[in-house]
Amino acid sequence: MKKIISFIALLSIVASASAIANPVESEKQAKAAIQFRQAILQLVRSNMGPMGAMAKGDIPYDSEVMMVNSQRIEQLGLMMEDYFAADTRAFDLETGAKDNIWTNQEDFNKKAENMVMAAIQVQEVASAGMTDDYRKSIGALGATCKACHDDYKKD
Repeated sequence: MKKIISFIALLSIVASASAIANPVESEKQAKAAIQFRQAILQLVRSNMGPMGAMAKGDIPYDSEVMMVNSQRIEQLGLMMEDYFAADTRAFDLETGAKDNIWTNQEDFNKKAENMVMAAIQVQEVASAGMTDDYRKSIGALGATCKACHDDYKKD
């Protein structure tokens, strides 16, 4: 528990220090930023998919998949703040991101932090073998994804 509290404190310090968007300087830089963001989000999706299927009962419970996939999501969540700091709005490029990510980065970063914390909770459930709680923990992780999509993803 102390590890989690220290981690939350560290994330809060980092989030408040870098809650300001940085405009990109060229279209090439903007394209790269969008490509990297989309890659991270696709990796989150690919790791969330099997856990969502488990939570729905479509595939059998597998604590190892929960552990590995939630560790990956934790790491990807830690990268989001950095990869979404580049404000690409000055260029007319295809992106699934709403403009308000860059006008409300503090909230966006908090949502990424919430995803990281939920991923850590999935790891704790998986490592403790709490088979009665796995659906709830996976659902909580999925809810953090939905919260961000609701506010910051174009339809």
